[in-house]
Amino acid sequence: MLSELAFSTEDLALTRFAASPMWEVVTSFRLLATASAHPVHRPWLDQVRPRAAAAGLDRGWLARLIPRSGYLPDFLTPPAGEPAPDLATELAAIRATPADRVRADLDVLGRDGPRHRALRADPETRLGELCEEIQTYWDVALAPYWAKIRALLDADVFHRARQVAERGTGYLFNELHSTLSWDDNTLRMVRRHCGISRETAGRGLLLVPSAFADKVYTWSSPPEPPQLAYPARGTGTLWEHRPVTRAEAIAAVLGRSRTLLLTELAAPASTTELARRTGISAAGVSQHLTALRDAGMVSAHRAGRSVLYARTAIAESLLGTAA
Repeated sequence: MLSELAFSTEDLALTRFAASPMWEVVTSFRLLATASAHPVHRPWLDQVRPRAAAAGLDRGWLARLIPRSGYLPDFLTPPAGEPAPDLATELAAIRATPADRVRADLDVLGRDGPRHRALRADPETRLGELCEEIQTYWDVALAPYWAKIRALLDADVFHRARQVAERGTGYLFNELHSTLSWDDNTLRMVRRHCGISRETAGRGLLLVPSAFADKVYTWSSPPEPPQLAYPARGTGTLWEHRPVTRAEAIAAVLGRSRTLLLTELAAPASTTELARRTGISAAGVSQHLTALRDAGMVSAHRAGRSVLYARTAIAESLLGTAA
């Protein structure tokens, strides 16, 4: 299906970028639900799949609302009102979705099961349950990795903004994805599923880079601006473990044990795992992680009975491994 989105001067003026946690939720969960490995995201999948299954996320609300292909309910990805909303802001928007909008999206989804019927009958209550599950999924699957993901998304937006500044909006659209092209003030999209046009969309355009999207996704619900989520550039390097370039110099300031723990946190890990890998006692690891957390260099995220520690953007930048 070929979709065409015409642009007026006003539409171009209202075109903007945003990084959306919920777009990362839906695209990553779709990837997680597939049984096969992935050439780029396999390290993430290997770490997250067991934790997600242990939390029962493979049989909850998200598993019923996010099919492995095709339509994604629009209420799961509310339009971002700011360049980088946090998850809490987007969950509040989901909870506030009007009942008739939820039911309309379920009609398009075309599934019928106990959870779909419960959501249709009592959207207010069930949306609250859904948001609680999304928060659990976020804590298990995305929060420990968010510093890396967010750095990738920010780098993509910076690159696209430079394209617009140096070459113009038409060049941006032509370079955004192979299924997109710009000609005669119109953005043309080759799509397999839902069509989109200016007649069925609001003004402007919201461009959303995604680390987990494998194609271009569109969203349209007037009077809100249409959304276009696309694969962010540089995703192939997201899970690479790059060498720490200034370890000795950092150790002179932080100490060898804390520097060692930071280097071991190239992937999120628990206190027990870090103790096993480094030879530092569990009590010592806990003490060092507390200090690093107080300094803003690591963050803690509960995953079932475990707490996973992850490097923050500050630590990534300090170690010279930021995306």
